This record gives sequence, C-alpha cells and structure tokens, in this order.
Amino acid sequence: MPVGQLHTVARAADVPAGSACIVQAGERDVALFNVDGVFYATQSECLHMKGPLGRGKLEGCVVSCPWHGWQYDVSTGENEFDRALALETFEAVVEDGEVKVLV
Repeated sequence: MPVGQLHTVARAADVPAGSACIVQAGERDVALFNVDGVFYATQSECLHMKGPLGRGKLEGCVVSCPWHGWQYDVSTGENEFDRALALETFEAVVEDGEVKVLV
C-alpha cells in the first residue's frame, strides 16, 4: 500500500452516483466524486483560481469548476483542455459502506 494515511471521509450512501462534495481527510480538504458507484478523490481547489471542485458539476468522469468552467477528468486529475496540467489525486476505497481516502 502507498505511503500515507487512510481517512474515513463519508458514508457511501450519502454521496449518490453522479455527485461531488468536499470532505475532510485529516488536515486536508478533498473533492470526492461518485462516478457510477466508483469513488475518486482530488485536491479540492481548481488550478485556475482555486474554485471549489467538490461543488462543481460532474458529468461522467469530468467535473467542471463552478467558478470558470475549467474541466478535469476526476479519474486521472488531468485538465480536459491542457493535459500537461493535473490535479493531485488520492486513492479512494469503500470499506463496510464507508468511503476512505488515502492522503
């Protein structure tokens, strides 16, 4: 397992498929996404002007920042317009109905 600490951040049932939210993983705010039952976690702030990605619109694996529309693939962190830009991503797992994020 990678170096880091696993933090329980939400109940899976509280984050419906197709939704996003901001959760606390230890000392960090993390954007959490449910893509058809698979959970992904990224840094919470957009690379453009630090908009709250966990409050963005999720369509498939792509989240749009609610402030200026920058888009990212939540499964990889890559920016949809410039693949050289990428969000920090974190492993997310579901155990006993709880979503846990490794940071």
